[in-house]
Parts: sequence; C-alpha cells; structure tokens
Amino acid sequence: MKEVQQNKKNTFNDLDDETLFMVAQCFKALSDPTRIRILNLLLQGEHSVNEIADTLSLLQSTVSHQLRFLKNVRLVKFRREGTTMYYSTDDEHVIDLLKQSINHAKHT
Repeated sequence: MKEVQQNKKNTFNDLDDETLFMVAQCFKALSDPTRIRILNLLLQGEHSVNEIADTLSLLQSTVSHQLRFLKNVRLVKFRREGTTMYYSTDDEHVIDLLKQSINHAKHT
C-alpha cells in the first residue's frame, strides 16, 4: 500500500511557483471587465490605443494601463508604426479560453 502511494506521489506533476504565478496572472487578467472588453475587441484584429479608447468609450490612460498589464502577462503584443503602437492578441491558448468563457456565458 505504501508503495502505491509513493508511486502516485512520484507521478503527480505538481506546479512550480512560477507556473502557479503565471496561471493566476492569466485568470487575473480575465477577471477584469475592461480587460475582457479590450481582448474581445482585439479578437477582431489589431488596434491602436486611440482606436481601442474610441471604440470602447474609455480614456486613453485607462486603455494604456490595461494594455500594459496584458502585455506583461503576454496576452497582447504590439508593433510600432511611427509614433503609433498597434496591439493584437498574443497567446492563442488564453484567447481560446476567453472565447470559450464568452460562449459559456452566452449559453447560460
């Protein structure tokens, strides 16, 4: 019996601290309505900060702050064109999770 418990322990793949932190950050990112709105807009294609602010009726500073958070957890990426930054989604795994969550919410 002890040998079976030991084997279970050896095959159990516990999460390291960095992985736990990153998973928690992804869920934190998806727990904010403003960030969800931004990501949902970016599902349609890349947008500049001003385009996001105008489309979602948000302040540019609010959008910039939220995009910084999303960039830090690698959910969005950007490219620079002159002085304008264009943002798009960066992690298809999390974007799929967002899409599934939206579909789940709509079918409840």
